[in-house]
Amino acid sequence: MDFARHIAQGQRADLSATEYAALRQTIANRGMARMLVAPGSCLGWAAITVFHQGPGGSVVAPLLSLAVLVAGFESVHALHVGTERIGRYLQVYYEEDLNGPRWESTAMMVGPALPGGGIDPLFSGLFLGTGLLNLLAARPSLALPAAFAAVVAVHGAFAFRIVRARLAATRQRAVELESFKALQSRERAQSSSPPIP
Repeated sequence: MDFARHIAQGQRADLSATEYAALRQTIANRGMARMLVAPGSCLGWAAITVFHQGPGGSVVAPLLSLAVLVAGFESVHALHVGTERIGRYLQVYYEEDLNGPRWESTAMMVGPALPGGGIDPLFSGLFLGTGLLNLLAARPSLALPAAFAAVVAVHGAFAFRIVRARLAATRQRAVELESFKALQSRERAQSSSPPIP
């Protein structure tokens, strides 16, 4: 019986080590993808904007180039949210031992102390600035005030989305850390309670 329990514990340890390595690799891959998607979407935006530049343009041209920015931002946002969620999972389930991995816990403690507030993982400034440039580039080609008002409204919605996502991202670590801790506590309570006959 002890031998079987020892084998099961060894398999769980192997599984845990494999899971930890896979999740750390996922974080690295998503971080790299984010670093490629942000400038890639800006390059795509620039190409579409230059191609459709000129008088007599339609409402479609600035909205098409804005769609590239929206897709880029939403991709960066999804990559960031998923990465942070994995990080909090690792922090709660793998970083309890002070002699074990501590990257997520250490990074979370150091982050707020960075001068200037740290980095912007969503590239909010880049997307807001590029969205503003898109709006300015659209103005000469939209002769009708109603068309320009519609384009301004859509750009305003994009800016609102960016600001809202940025604010949510500032709270995500703390909120999800508490959520994973509560989940872990429930799991431990369930596993330690006697089975119901």
